[in-house]
Amino acid sequence: MRDPNPKAAHGGAALAAAGIRFEHGLMEEMARELNIGFVSRMTRGRPWVRMKIAATLDGRTSLADGRSQWITGAEARKDGHRWRARACAILTGIGTVKADDPRLTVRDVSTSRQPLRVIVDSRLEISEKARVLAGGGALIFCAVDPDKNLDAEIRKIPNPQGKVELPEMLEELGRRGINELHVEAGTRLNGSLAREGCVDEYLVYLNPSFLGEESQGMLSLPGVASLEQRTKLRLVSAERVGEDLRIVARPA
Repeated sequence: MRDPNPKAAHGGAALAAAGIRFEHGLMEEMARELNIGFVSRMTRGRPWVRMKIAATLDGRTSLADGRSQWITGAEARKDGHRWRARACAILTGIGTVKADDPRLTVRDVSTSRQPLRVIVDSRLEISEKARVLAGGGALIFCAVDPDKNLDAEIRKIPNPQGKVELPEMLEELGRRGINELHVEAGTRLNGSLAREGCVDEYLVYLNPSFLGEESQGMLSLPGVASLEQRTKLRLVSAERVGEDLRIVARPA
């Protein structure tokens, strides 16, 4: 495929001028998949957003109080860290920070670098002792003026509803060179990202178990009046990982 970077737009002409024959378009779709985040940032100005969800067969991701450790088995969790490792940044919301106190780091698999840790925290409620802030370097998007000293970079990007303007947040991450954004958040932020057209791919791990009605779902979406109005996805792959099923799907 041709390089989508505008700075390399004349590479083909330079080769031709030097008398070098070349072809493009051969295995282009495979090449695009290998560089999907870079292509997204070059063509859309925003990263490729992959939302990871671990759920039971009845679509539940946590207990009623938000606790979710652990829905899936050890092999699925290790596989999830491989997907973390390929991303430039990992994003979560304040709800997950409060419920699970995650580190948002790559563990269990080798990596040459740790992705940027990104937190969506509209009212800036995060505790200074939150593990995701350990060591500094985290990036927090909020909708209010900072009123506390945190060992993190804080960016205020409000929308009219007093929440974080999510599409603008993605553009900001694109300007920072983020190619792939890996989302591990709760039902509300997941729903907001989906409703605003910010999700390019769903990475779903399904565990053969049930949690029941009082637990939380994958993502909070408004109900529809007919089956034709449901959000449709295109299945990319489905594979067994340990005792769990890993599904990769994209908006149809």
